[in-house]
Amino acid sequence: MMMATPMIGMVLSAMPIGDYDKRLVILTKERGKITAFAKGARKPSSAFLACSQPFSFGEFSLYEGRTSYNLISVNISNYFETLRNDIEAAYFGIYFCELADYFTHENEDGTEILKLLYQSLRALTMESIGKSLVRYIFELKILVIHGVAPQVFQCVKCGKEEDYYFFNSKEGGLICKDCRHGEILGKNIRLSSSAIYTMQYIITSSIEKLYTFTVSNEVLEELKQCMNSYREYYIDKKMKSLEILEKLF
Repeated sequence: MMMATPMIGMVLSAMPIGDYDKRLVILTKERGKITAFAKGARKPSSAFLACSQPFSFGEFSLYEGRTSYNLISVNISNYFETLRNDIEAAYFGIYFCELADYFTHENEDGTEILKLLYQSLRALTMESIGKSLVRYIFELKILVIHGVAPQVFQCVKCGKEEDYYFFNSKEGGLICKDCRHGEILGKNIRLSSSAIYTMQYIITSSIEKLYTFTVSNEVLEELKQCMNSYREYYIDKKMKSLEILEKLF
């Protein structure tokens, strides 16, 4: 008799295998990112038809094989249907899943990134917060969890704390007005105190409190410049979903 292991998780991606099966990549709380096969999931009558789609969140009962898992049963608590009905939100969500896939591995604690992914998908459905802001918050916070966040509390060169800063991805964060004239790498982006405070808040806040604010268009543009620059420098993979997202929207 197969002994099933229950895991809390979310489907990051799904790929057709053979005539009727699917290969799922699931981010789980207990085992990190795993690969699971859902047999018959492409059949119209399959119990796995709806739950083997990206964004499906719930409890997955899995049989552990030598190199992968087999899906035995599932209890989905949130399908995120709202995202599926909004093409722009859906592409943002797929991008978040792709980033989560990039940063996670098997046999590690997936709790924090799973929680961040869940709350970020929820935030995409909130009209009060723009999707672009949700994106930059997600990008920065996942870097925090991974341990490669920029230094935004003092100058990375001299440690000085002041109000007048530039952001430099290659140097790893903030550069004060004095150090920017010295020998430094890369481009400097002028930051307002509001943008710096926003980044500090994102880095230090709990995931539950991340999506509780909005920013001005000026601050949003500064966040965009910083995160685009920092992402391109520290993530050595082109995200297909991001390329599509930026072309379409």
